[in-house]
Amino acid sequence: MTTTTVLRAARWLDTDTGQIHTPAVLVIDGDRITAVNPVAPPPDTALDIDLGDVTLLPGLMDMELNLLIGGPGGPEGLPLPMHGVQDDPVYRTLRGAVNARTTLDAGFTTVRNLGLMVKTGGYLLDVALQRAIDQGWHPGPRIVPAGHAVTPYGGHLDPTVFQRLAPGIMPLGVAEGIANGVPDVRACVRYQVRHGAKVIKVSASGGVMSHSTSPGSQQYSDEEFVAIADEAHRAGLRVAAHAVGDTAIRACIRAGIDCIEHGFLASDETLQMMVDHGTFLVSTTYLTEALAVDRVAPELRRKAAEVFPRAQEMLPKAIAAGVRIACGTDAPAIPHGRNADELSALVRRGMTPAQAVRAATVTSAELIAAEDELGRLAPGYLADIIAVPGDPSRDITVLQNVPFVMKGGQLHKRP
Repeated sequence: MTTTTVLRAARWLDTDTGQIHTPAVLVIDGDRITAVNPVAPPPDTALDIDLGDVTLLPGLMDMELNLLIGGPGGPEGLPLPMHGVQDDPVYRTLRGAVNARTTLDAGFTTVRNLGLMVKTGGYLLDVALQRAIDQGWHPGPRIVPAGHAVTPYGGHLDPTVFQRLAPGIMPLGVAEGIANGVPDVRACVRYQVRHGAKVIKVSASGGVMSHSTSPGSQQYSDEEFVAIADEAHRAGLRVAAHAVGDTAIRACIRAGIDCIEHGFLASDETLQMMVDHGTFLVSTTYLTEALAVDRVAPELRRKAAEVFPRAQEMLPKAIAAGVRIACGTDAPAIPHGRNADELSALVRRGMTPAQAVRAATVTSAELIAAEDELGRLAPGYLADIIAVPGDPSRDITVLQNVPFVMKGGQLHKRP
């Protein structure tokens, strides 16, 4: 028997227009919204919840995080000491369950878990976590899992380079993301798809917080990028690329890769190339302010000091150029549960509050090809609904306090 729920509040936010409407009356049957401010009264048998002086809006989305690292049992924020070697897969997955609940309580009802970069014996821990949440065993956001990030030996997402492990200390292979050459990268993508990945993550350039190549260095050949995109797209999956350097970003766009993560060193010409190709950008801009660089090796601090100011200068240009920007935090680069801080950073870089909300709703839904189900309060859409005090179209910081969370019609948090 389907349960009907009526949510009432002072206001609701239209994420398409950025307009606030009053009042808010949403009718939910099962996991879907069936009416917004209906003319006819809802049935007497409905569960009626009046939330009072709050604004309703769709559940927020984080398109770049890793629930399997960070959180309880260690210091907040990256880099996490020895995060790749100290925890076995079972313990790591249990930590991921805690981080999932923390993320959901923060109002983020859908996330992309972008790339395991730890030894698991070939198990896709994020896929297992996604299945457990989908089956109702544990509360958490809707997860789009990537399985293991596809990375060359010694690439930015090779787990051995974060701690500069000696040869042979952590043997890894294709099943755990290490792939060199076109045959290997095809096999690696196929492995992730075979075992449940719903998006493919590739390490396209060097990074800031790894003892790998320089942040701008392209780490795969153009032919390897083409093979990765081809394998994923034929399986119906999109590809997200960790790409900091301008040359690597351009190679990814030419190969048909769908989304650039970070994009810190993108030139004006490359940003226009992203616009022309419809390539998404997940800029993870807040970490350039908040990452705990005081705890890292001096050479990593030097990279951050060079790259992060340029990243902060790039994003306003991307916004002005019209790049399709989705919300992503790279948590635990910032702590799990503080995901909304990314939206405030987007506003500081030049978005209006309404544009920042759209980045975390409509644009993120488009990125995961769920624009007909997520990102809006409208009939037929999944009932992912949060409530916040105040008006997020004027004050983005109200999203840092989320007292009410519903996901798929199920109440997860309420005053």
